[in-house]
Amino acid sequence: MSNPFSPREWLQLTMQQQGLLQPQTSVAETVSRLSYVQIDSINVVERAHHHVLHSRMPRYQPQMLDSALAKGEIFEYWSHAAAYLPIADYRFSLQRKLQLQNGGKHWFEPDDKVMQEVRARILAEGPLKASDFEHSEGKNGAWWDWKPAKKALEQLFMRGELMVVRREKFQKVYDLTARVLPQDIKTQAPTEAEFTRYLIDRYLDAHAFGTAAQIAYLRKGLKSVVAQELAEMQSQGVLASFKAVGQSYFYRPALQLDAPLPNKVWLLNPFDNLLIQRQRLKQWFDFDYQIEVYVPAEKRRYGYYSLAILWRDTFVGRVDVKADRQTGILLLQQLTLEAGVVVNGLDEDFCAAFDTAIREYARFNGCERWKLVKANHKGLKQKYARQQKC
Repeated sequence: MSNPFSPREWLQLTMQQQGLLQPQTSVAETVSRLSYVQIDSINVVERAHHHVLHSRMPRYQPQMLDSALAKGEIFEYWSHAAAYLPIADYRFSLQRKLQLQNGGKHWFEPDDKVMQEVRARILAEGPLKASDFEHSEGKNGAWWDWKPAKKALEQLFMRGELMVVRREKFQKVYDLTARVLPQDIKTQAPTEAEFTRYLIDRYLDAHAFGTAAQIAYLRKGLKSVVAQELAEMQSQGVLASFKAVGQSYFYRPALQLDAPLPNKVWLLNPFDNLLIQRQRLKQWFDFDYQIEVYVPAEKRRYGYYSLAILWRDTFVGRVDVKADRQTGILLLQQLTLEAGVVVNGLDEDFCAAFDTAIREYARFNGCERWKLVKANHKGLKQKYARQQKC
């Protein structure tokens, strides 16, 4: 269990595998590299799935994702949450779909009569969204008040009978899977062994190294199965391992660091693939991060929607952001640097990289200017006392 890399090299390997050190060229390539991109509805700034892609594709625009979905290069389904997935991985979604077809439940009890009616309408009329179905009873607000047709659409989607062809104002538009799925895509459900190997391969592709628990993240009952397969792969020489903090981490022996580390600041979304496993982030990057959207306002430390600030290979702070779309100003509502970071004056390299990152992020959000509202660093407050142009 020798360790061929230093702790800092492991960090950079993770960043490399995450597609941060070298620009990615397409949505399909980026989603495949990451294994999934989580979908989220919060829109105080551009939505999370678009931001994750922007962080890895310098010229990314939201319509690029729509185009990739329309071309059948990616598809929408459930990973550990709602996500865009590589179309090549479609067959691995069949395991969950078959479980639901065989009596499993996703949030709601299936209503076969309504599902049959919904299916018939889509067959006859083509792609439809929930608002295309009339319903006069009850409320149509939060997810627990979903109308029967929306529940039926979601059940049919989760079972695999429907696919999402696009979103209109963030509403899913559904069509029959038989009319959407590219003909050359394999539709044979994986065995348990194939699915386990898929989880391992995808995780190592995206993160460089990991434990059984990390690879089986939010996959109920799969940790022991993954651990057994990892041990078998190591015995075959397919994987190697090393010990850190009392845990066994697995990686591919051919892994190497190819990309140089630039003087760059990345503003990472709360749902970014690099951040999503908080314990791993804390252990390896020494960064204790929590999204505070779900924290009561009076208990928030860093703000409603704080992006993580990654400078080179170190997380140096958080910035709470909001796009004022009427004025075209990106508001940095609260900029908080970690203790001990850029304390003695202002580091010119950091400021140059930070300026570039903020300008690019502001433009990505359709803003022409940005403004620092509050900061815990006196030098930064003075430097950015006025609105900045992009």
